[in-house]
Amino acid sequence: MSTSTTSAARSAASTRSRAWPVTDRGQTATRLLASSAKKSYDPAVDVDWAAEVPDDLYGLSPEWSSLYGTSLWDRMTHQQRVTLTKHEVASISGAGIWFEMILMQMLVRDMYGRDATEPHFQFALTEIADECRHSVMFARGAAAFGCPSYRPQRLVLELGRGFAATATGAVAYGGTLFVEELLDVMQRDFMKDERVQPISRTISKIHVLEEARHIRFAREEIVRRVQDITPLQRARVRAVLAATALTVVESLVHPDVYAAAGLDVREARRAVRNNQHYHAQLRHGASRTLSFLDDVGLVGGPSRVLLQRAHLV
Repeated sequence: MSTSTTSAARSAASTRSRAWPVTDRGQTATRLLASSAKKSYDPAVDVDWAAEVPDDLYGLSPEWSSLYGTSLWDRMTHQQRVTLTKHEVASISGAGIWFEMILMQMLVRDMYGRDATEPHFQFALTEIADECRHSVMFARGAAAFGCPSYRPQRLVLELGRGFAATATGAVAYGGTLFVEELLDVMQRDFMKDERVQPISRTISKIHVLEEARHIRFAREEIVRRVQDITPLQRARVRAVLAATALTVVESLVHPDVYAAAGLDVREARRAVRNNQHYHAQLRHGASRTLSFLDDVGLVGGPSRVLLQRAHLV
């Protein structure tokens, strides 16, 4: 590729990114540290773990259930729907724990050897501490509902291990953004929904408030990391991010949740594959992320095929 072609490609990418200017890393981190000091939670004491779990309340907003809007959902009893949504939120929490552990490893690697006096370094460690507490909170929430520890399938766990060990730059922070913003959109609905279990609502409130800082941090890092990448590097980032998004979406709801609700697993999974309502919910949950990534040139080309398969576009 000629120098003029490469320069033109980078200029085009820069034009797409103008709506998201490069910010001062130190200033952003200083503001985020101040926000963390002012408003953070300790789930060990800020969630009433001893509270009774009502029999008639959902684990998550029913509209976010993978079966909502299907004929199978219509045939289920109210108690089956309650049981299903308790297990679905436990499964989503399990996927959250899985990816938060990946995120913590990526952040540690990204900060390794950096100047520890810099606010940027200190906020990264603050985020890691947040994610540790969130993972424990998600685990205790699932246990409160009597649900098992749902984890992604073995192949996905091994792929995640490789991702955690190798992902850097826009790939690391872009993957993080997909997970954090999808959960953020879901949980903003959960925390306001009086049909949902009090524990789910409190967990959602804590996670939404603290993840807002993490989302800001990830977005600004992505803008910085894409400034000078080549067209070939950009294509690679697009492909890896789309594959990550597909893997995350397919790992949200473990097949065993359907058996827990007394359903035929094959019938339930078939219903989910054809559930246009659930697909629309996923697109809604990922819309902010995809709009942002498109603005900075990280959506396009063959990667769209994977995003379509994930029902995100």
